[in-house]
Amino acid sequence: MKGKFLDAVIAAGAESRSVALGTELKSGAQLFLDGDTVEGDLQLDEASVVRVREALRADRNITLDTAEGRVFVQVFSPPRRCFVIGAVHIAQPLVPMLIATDYKPIVIDPRGAWATEIRFPGVELSTEWPDEALERLKPDRASAVVALTHDPKIDDPGLIAALRSDCFYIGALGSRRTHAKRLERLAAEGFGENELSRIHAPIGLNIGAVSQAEIAVSIVGEITSVLRRGDAA
Repeated sequence: MKGKFLDAVIAAGAESRSVALGTELKSGAQLFLDGDTVEGDLQLDEASVVRVREALRADRNITLDTAEGRVFVQVFSPPRRCFVIGAVHIAQPLVPMLIATDYKPIVIDPRGAWATEIRFPGVELSTEWPDEALERLKPDRASAVVALTHDPKIDDPGLIAALRSDCFYIGALGSRRTHAKRLERLAAEGFGENELSRIHAPIGLNIGAVSQAEIAVSIVGEITSVLRRGDAA
């Protein structure tokens, strides 16, 4: 890796940004992608640059066959985090699944009797109100936020903070009727249809989940699908 690109990767990591570096395997020519900026001595056609952007969004290293030769694309991303709003029963099987899929879970619940070390051993806990916790912890493009309490007094402030962030996934537990009422409340806070469409609700993939563990599986599956394939999937 060229020195200037190494410095850029370090700087991006310090600012919680994801960047990508493409290296042509035969010549060593490189292309560096940071947001809308593309630089380097490797000139790729637009279709190949689009695929580099797709790899960046999906946080996945790939190898491309291009007109310039085979190009290895390496993505550098900040550690993925998942903010779990509500130290509820579903959160207990969800948290170890998140850890197993390379997320750092942070459980947020102002009800101190729920957010305890006994129920979530070794996990970062916050008894702040969700909006206060997310303001402090600053979700980024490598972050997911899930709201699980069914209590608007707790879930809504967290969802508002999530909608104002760059997090790649927002999910909320509840029936379609519950979510319709939730959307009305959030619309009253000034959010438009495009913003509210970021919320996945009812949360999780439709796999017919019944138990708490199955619901947790559906949540992790949906987060993974959005991360790797995008919201359109």
